[in-house]
Amino acid sequence: MTTHTSTNSTQVKADRLEFAKSAPKAFRALIAFDAAAREGLDPALVELIQIRASHLNHCAYCLHMHTNDARKAGESEDRLHMVAVWREARHFFTEREQAALALTEAMTLVADAGVPDEVYAAAAALFDERELAQILASICAINTWNRVALSTGKVAGTDER
Repeated sequence: MTTHTSTNSTQVKADRLEFAKSAPKAFRALIAFDAAAREGLDPALVELIQIRASHLNHCAYCLHMHTNDARKAGESEDRLHMVAVWREARHFFTEREQAALALTEAMTLVADAGVPDEVYAAAAALFDERELAQILASICAINTWNRVALSTGKVAGTDER
């Protein structure tokens, strides 16, 4: 059984480090990268990207955080419940959102099959180059956050931003 210990604003597994305290410069750089990646993108689209990557990476901490953020931004419960099965519930999502979700899956699972040309082309057809670059950066950012949260044992429901 894993024990947990409370820290300033989050809860982590007792035997894991606090990334923000142990590598503050890297943590601030990641925050800056995340903020830069979001620039000019629809915040709802960013949340969908973050939610889908967190599903795929099994990151409960980030999934909890980003579903709550999406709710606060006005996202519907119906859409939040459908993100994991968006291919079977396409009518809940715009064509642009579907392309971003497909790209999120391909990049998150990049070791499985790379980023297929058709997935990239579908996104490139719906987003201009700047938007597409921002989406790529957003996908990279959430995958990095997922890996930090998972490796440091962040506990879902303890984000107190």
